[in-house]
Amino acid sequence: MEQTNVTIQATVKVSPEKVWTYWTSPEHIVQWNSASDDWHSPRALNDLRENGRFSYRMESKDGKEGFDFTGTYDEVVPYERIAYTLDDGRKVLTTFTEKEGKTEIVSVFEAENTFPVEMQKAGWQAILDRFQAYAESLG
Repeated sequence: MEQTNVTIQATVKVSPEKVWTYWTSPEHIVQWNSASDDWHSPRALNDLRENGRFSYRMESKDGKEGFDFTGTYDEVVPYERIAYTLDDGRKVLTTFTEKEGKTEIVSVFEAENTFPVEMQKAGWQAILDRFQAYAESLG
C-alpha cells in the first residue's frame, strides 16, 4: 500500500529556544501532549539524541483506553529539526523555523492504515494546537 504523508503546522509566538525546551522536556510534554481534554500524557521519557528513544504514555483520563507512543530518533538538530521512526516503522519529521521572533513548526508524518487519514491529521493537529497554547501561555 502506498504511504500517505500528512502535514500539520502552527506558528507559535515564542522563540525557537523556548519552543525546543517545551517540545522536548518530559516535564513539559506531559502538560500538552493530548488531542482533547479527556485524554492526557501521565508520563514521558525522552532520550533526545540520534538513536535515542522516546516513550510518551497517552491515555483517556477515565483509564479505559491508552497506548504508548514510542520510537527512535534518526536526527536531532537543536532548535531546527527532529526526525524519528515510530516503532511501527513510520517516519516523522518536525522542523522549527524562526520567523520574526516566532517559531513555525511543521510536522510531516506517514499515516498509518488503521484510521482515516483526515482523522489522523485532525488528531495530530489538535495536539500541535495544544502545544501552541501551552507554549504561548508560558511565553
